[in-house]
Amino acid sequence: MLSQLPTSFAGLEHLATAVFLLDGERRVIYANPAAEVMFAVSHHHVFMMPLDQVFVGAEMLCGAVGSALVSNSPFREHELTLNTYRGATLAATCTVTPVDLPPVRVVVEFQQMDQQLRIAREERMLIQQQANAELLRNLAHEIRNPLGGLRGAAQLLEHELAQPTLREYTQVIIKEADRLQSLMDRLMAPHRVPKYELTNIHEVLERVRSLLLAESPGGITIRRDYDTSLPDLVGDREKLIQAVLNIARNAVQAMHGQGMITLRTRAERQVTLAKKRYRVAIKLQIVDNGPGIPEDIRERIFYPLVSGREGGTGLGLTLAQNFITQHHGMIECESEPGRTCFTILLPIEYTATRANHQARNQDTL
Repeated sequence: MLSQLPTSFAGLEHLATAVFLLDGERRVIYANPAAEVMFAVSHHHVFMMPLDQVFVGAEMLCGAVGSALVSNSPFREHELTLNTYRGATLAATCTVTPVDLPPVRVVVEFQQMDQQLRIAREERMLIQQQANAELLRNLAHEIRNPLGGLRGAAQLLEHELAQPTLREYTQVIIKEADRLQSLMDRLMAPHRVPKYELTNIHEVLERVRSLLLAESPGGITIRRDYDTSLPDLVGDREKLIQAVLNIARNAVQAMHGQGMITLRTRAERQVTLAKKRYRVAIKLQIVDNGPGIPEDIRERIFYPLVSGREGGTGLGLTLAQNFITQHHGMIECESEPGRTCFTILLPIEYTATRANHQARNQDTL
C-alpha cells in the first residue's frame, strides 16, 4: 500500500503519467491511479504480481527493467506494445529508473502514445486559437470605426434625398452596415469576462434542446443520453449554452432540418486539460447522423471564417472553442458520412473563487 512506501513516493497518485513501483524481484508493489486507468487494472489485483504476468509477452520491457537493475542506470523504450493480463492492448513510451528506497528498487513510468499525440494536438490548438483571437480582435477594431462612419453618412444622405425610390439604396447601406456591426459584436463576444457559477450541464443541454426544437419543429429528433449522477461544474452558463448551441445548430443546418441529434454526457476520469491533470471531467458529446464535414475543411473547422455551408460566417465553431477554452476545457471532432461527433471535455474540479480571480486578472480569449 502507498502508506507503506517511502514518503518520497507519496505524490505519485497525483501524477498524470502511469507509474508502477517494483521490488528487487520485479514484483509490483504499487500502481498509481493513472496506471489503474491506463491499463484497466487495480492496484490490489496486481499487488506482488511479477511484471511479466501483468504484461503478457513484454520481453522488451522486462529486459529494460533487468538492465536497469544490473547497470543501475535508467532506460527508456519508445513505442512499446503492451498486452495486460486483462486483455487490454496499447502502445506506450516507457522510462525505467532504478532507485534504492527499500522495498522499492525500480520505478517504471508509462505514457500512452495516443495521449502524447492528444496533448501535442491540444497545444497546437491553443496556439492557433490565440492567433485566431488576436486576428479577430484586430479585425473587429479595424472594421467597427469606419463602419460607424459609413452608416452615419448613409443616414445623413437619406435625409437629403427628395425621391423616396433613392432612399431604398441608402436603406441597403444602413441595413448592411447593421449586419456587419452585428458580426463585429459576435467577434468581440468572447472577450466578455465570464461569470462563473455552479452550473448543471444537463440544464444547459435542455436549454439547447428546447431552442433547437423551436427552430426546427417536426424535422429534428433529439435523443438524450445523460448520466444524471454528474456533479455541477463551475462555469458561465450562458457561454456554455452558446457553445453547445453553435455546434448543434451547425448539425441541424448540415442535415437541412431532417435527422437525429444525440446529446450524451459521461464522466471522464484522469484527464489532462490545458497541461493540468484533473481527476474527473464531464464528457459531453453532440452526435448527428448528417452527411459529415467536408474532408477539405475537416482540419480547419475551428479556424475563423471557415464554413462548409453557403452563406455561413464561419464563426460558430471558433466562438464555441473560445468559450470552452475559457472553462479550461477542449473540443474534439470526428466526422464521416452518416456520423459526426463533437466531444467537449470540461473539468469539474475548478473552484468558483479561483475562476473569478483568474477572470479578473487575465485577459480572456
